[in-house]
Amino acid sequence: MFTKAIRAGVRALLVAVVILLPSMLVPGVGDDTTQIMVLIAMACALLTFVEYASVYPGLIEFCDAPPFNRIRYLALFATLYILSVLARGQAEPTEASALFEVIGARIGYMLDFPYSPVRLVLLSLPESASEADIAIIRAGAGLAYLIAVLALVLFYAILKLQNWPSRSGAFNVWVNLPTFDPTAGGDVVDRLRRDAVINVSLGFLLPFLIPAFGQAAASLFGNAVLSGSQTMIWMVSLWAFLPLSLLMRGVAMSRVAQMILEMRHRTGTRTGSGAAYST
Repeated sequence: MFTKAIRAGVRALLVAVVILLPSMLVPGVGDDTTQIMVLIAMACALLTFVEYASVYPGLIEFCDAPPFNRIRYLALFATLYILSVLARGQAEPTEASALFEVIGARIGYMLDFPYSPVRLVLLSLPESASEADIAIIRAGAGLAYLIAVLALVLFYAILKLQNWPSRSGAFNVWVNLPTFDPTAGGDVVDRLRRDAVINVSLGFLLPFLIPAFGQAAASLFGNAVLSGSQTMIWMVSLWAFLPLSLLMRGVAMSRVAQMILEMRHRTGTRTGSGAAYST
């Protein structure tokens, strides 16, 4: 129990670090903004500690099925770090910021084609946006999108090559899917597959819908993004991270449904063999 609490404390600390990362890297952050981010980091760290220290989590899924949450954390950390370095480079240029600008510009231009998510983000910017603002947001959006794609490919490769989550031990639905009630009615496999389709569909649509909703709702990716570096960092990061989380959740739930079907098949085969042997 003590070891579990220590591990939960380390995870809580890491969550606080990733939330405070833009505030620590970007210069010129106001005191009020820093205090708000500290409060948010403390709340998220407390939630993480309670979830991982308890026997049965209540909100965080796949707590006992690594590396699902580790991949999501690393993707968010990498996105926030790179975008923070890009924003810092506007005031204090460094070799790292210059490198990220070059890579991000190339990726951004590659992804900036008609009806692409990156193009929609740029179209949602106000007319008052300068060329420098457009360039930095294009580079940040391109890098964030690339990180999300790489994280999804990594998770899918682990799922296929290492037979996730069977490799990490017995899979407990109650622990790893606390928001999913197997006893709610209907076949569990059908419900898991339905939820998987919904999550994957939303994951594909969100990169297109978020800029559209943002533009309709007082330019969420427009004036809000340009009002401050931290706002831009978090908006672009969530624009890439939320679809990634939904896609990974959909793929994971589809895998769980497949595991249940395989278990049913093995159980039915053993039962049939036993019946044939007894007659």
